Amino acid sequence: MFSRLFAPKVQVSAHCDLPCGVYDPAQARIEAESVKAVQEKYQANEDADFRTRAVLIKEQRAELAKHHVSVLWSDYFKAPHFEKYPHLHQLVNDTLKALSAAKGSNDPATGQKALDLIAEIDTIFWETKKA
Repeated sequence: MFSRLFAPKVQVSAHCDLPCGVYDPAQARIEAESVKAVQEKYQANEDADFRTRAVLIKEQRAELAKHHVSVLWSDYFKAPHFEKYPHLHQLVNDTLKALSAAKGSNDPATGQKALDLIAEIDTIFWETKKA
């Protein structure tokens, strides 16, 4: 009797953990854009205090970008996506490594590389949303 009382009345399913609309690579891109912008500002300024603050902000933003990419990989992308895009695992890994490199560097080229890889993830993401 209790099992019938507490049994779900409606069963739903989704390809992601929550109904779509909560995931978006734009979050990672915005943080990575901040990383690159800070790297550029760092290069343009010789003040030691400014540079110290810039490094701190850059590292925080790189970690946030890594978090957003990781969430897409673990919570949004599912087996059918990895079957259709067999390079997706490697792409996510390369993106996380690029963000780590940008975190540890003040060269804007490392920030740009991370942005380029996030753009590839973005393309795949929006293709999966159409399906």
